[in-house]
Amino acid sequence: MKLFVAGAALCASALAVEQRDSVLGELSAASEGFVRMPMKMSSRLGHSSDVEKELAGIASKMASKGKGLLAVDESTKTIGKRLAGIGVENTEANRKAYRNLLFTCPGLGDFISGAILYEETLYQSGPNGGKPFVDALKDNGILPGIKVDTGLQPLFGASDGEVWCTGLDGLYERAVQFKNQGAQFAKWRATVQIDPASGMPSDLAIQEVAHGLARYARIMQAARLVPIVEPEILMDGAHNIAVTAHIQEKVLSTVYKALADNNVFLEGTILKPSMTTPGSDCGEEVTAQDIASTTLRTLERCVPCAVPGITFLSGGMSEEEASVNLNIMNQMPRKGPWSVSFSYGRALQQSCLKAWKGKEENIPAAQNALLARARANGQASMGKYVAGSEPSDDTTLFVKGYKY
Repeated sequence: MKLFVAGAALCASALAVEQRDSVLGELSAASEGFVRMPMKMSSRLGHSSDVEKELAGIASKMASKGKGLLAVDESTKTIGKRLAGIGVENTEANRKAYRNLLFTCPGLGDFISGAILYEETLYQSGPNGGKPFVDALKDNGILPGIKVDTGLQPLFGASDGEVWCTGLDGLYERAVQFKNQGAQFAKWRATVQIDPASGMPSDLAIQEVAHGLARYARIMQAARLVPIVEPEILMDGAHNIAVTAHIQEKVLSTVYKALADNNVFLEGTILKPSMTTPGSDCGEEVTAQDIASTTLRTLERCVPCAVPGITFLSGGMSEEEASVNLNIMNQMPRKGPWSVSFSYGRALQQSCLKAWKGKEENIPAAQNALLARARANGQASMGKYVAGSEPSDDTTLFVKGYKY
């Protein structure tokens, strides 16, 4: 009996040694495979080192110190509303005249690193046989970019009122054409609505936002365009800032998981988020310091260090409010290495539009107004803006259910 037990123990010991050696061998092989992963990963991603270098270089320029992005990607319908506000008819000639004064503004490139264009604008030239807008921007030291999504549609199966962003079909072919036309980066705007009483945002809506942004981003990089990742949290609603922060963390975390799943090269991307604010109908009083600190905490919890730059959307804030909030954020210590700057549309153009009024003789005044707000935000991106030191229009720019 003792001999049997001893023999069994010996066999068990030998089996354990064999299993241990097998596991160690597998771990060793896995370790060797892990060391070789960068080479395999590059092949699996389909990004050559040259493409990654190009994408990282463009993203780095977009995130240049003291500079931000000018969003001029309003649709024909939306720019028509802006023009109507100053008594100007929405014609192609008037749209070209307005955008020409923006792109040829002397010194704008000192504070603006890139301009996001609508597709019509990418192919246009200045009035009276003027220079192509792409070339006018480049001459001003500004990278041309392009809005590539095709708008929002109802998301059936989600909460009533939730939407999804369209435009993936044929996107690669379009992106190649945009690159050939001179675009260096792209934008895709996905939105999230907060209304806890109605179950918004639903998990389906968040997953759809992440999926769309990730597929778009991967396609853009295949076409050698830097994708701006824009998961906008709409200001509509009566929720407080804590609810916004909770939802925004969930959205950003889901988006970056999807970007990883789709093998997106993060060093060749830019994030364009909303600032973390209470809903527009919330009675809660919050300071610019509250917004800045909560926003930074949200970003630190969700945004990988590999992302070179974060450029905030203004989301309906007034010109001065958008500058002050950005400035305070850049005065606070933060853990993330990313640049924190701006990608403003209305908050850069409101004073400019009102000064122009569609009249050629007002172009110098309009360009001065644009330059003042660009300079203010350039300083704010470094934490050096003195509130009220630049002229601004304090009119709130919030529009309920805003659409481009």
